[in-house]
Amino acid sequence: EVQLVESGGGLVQPGGSLRLSCAASGFVFRNSGMNWIRQAPGKGLEGVSSISSGGAWKYYSDSVKGRFTISRDNAKNTLYLQLNSLKTEDTAMYYCALPKNFGKPGTSWTDYNYWGQGTQVTVSS
Repeated sequence: EVQLVESGGGLVQPGGSLRLSCAASGFVFRNSGMNWIRQAPGKGLEGVSSISSGGAWKYYSDSVKGRFTISRDNAKNTLYLQLNSLKTEDTAMYYCALPKNFGKPGTSWTDYNYWGQGTQVTVSS
């Protein structure tokens, strides 16, 4: 059974930082490109970042480029997202996801085979 378990979210002031983690199991993580996606209240799904199976290729949406960093530890079956210089518009539920076709993260739930329960990030003063 595939499981993706996110953690690390919370309430942070604008300009602050958080590190999200996603513990993966039930599939060969080291062979799988992965995505981080997010959904803000009342808004659609946004593709945030992608990382290839070995970590050499990374993609960031324009809205997070230069502020967020995706990484992975294949020995620990864990995906990470470092969030720096957070803005109020970054407030959302963040999910790690296993895409059907790896590349830029899709903006529909149908683009993904699996995703976790999410971790809430709230940026507010």
